[in-house]
Amino acid sequence: MNAGRRQSQAIRWTAALLAAGLLAGCGTNNTGLQPSAARQLQARVLEVSEASSRNDAAAALKALESLEAELAAAQSKGQVSEERRQTITTIAAAVRADLNNAAAAAAAAAAAKAAEDARIAEEAAAAQQASQQAAQTPAPAPAPAPATGNGENKKGNEDKGKGKD
Repeated sequence: MNAGRRQSQAIRWTAALLAAGLLAGCGTNNTGLQPSAARQLQARVLEVSEASSRNDAAAALKALESLEAELAAAQSKGQVSEERRQTITTIAAAVRADLNNAAAAAAAAAAAKAAEDARIAEEAAAAQQASQQAAQTPAPAPAPAPATGNGENKKGNEDKGKGKD
């Protein structure tokens, strides 16, 4: 879990870096980014940041795709300079890499948990089957008791015994 926490923190810092890159210089006229485009892109950055803070890499990646689409549209309208687009694209690529790493780590952790759960379930099923099999195995029949002298074999002993010569 410690690695997951570090990745989550890295994603948040990267998203913050993306936000800082977009916001840097928004107040001056010569930033390479017009105010209306800046507001639209900032809204997308906020979506990326919120999703990454919830550890929802899929939603963050989707928001990042929206950011990149809006960036391309803004540049085609002349609202973003090529230099500014390259800066934002570079930062977005770093965020994407972090999000993909986080998604891969989450998938690996989920797969490991699923494998462990399957192993535990398999062991429980094997133990239950063994206990059912033991319950179904009949107890061995008792061995017949040895024959006791009940008078059936006395015929051959008539002439023997005390007082007979």
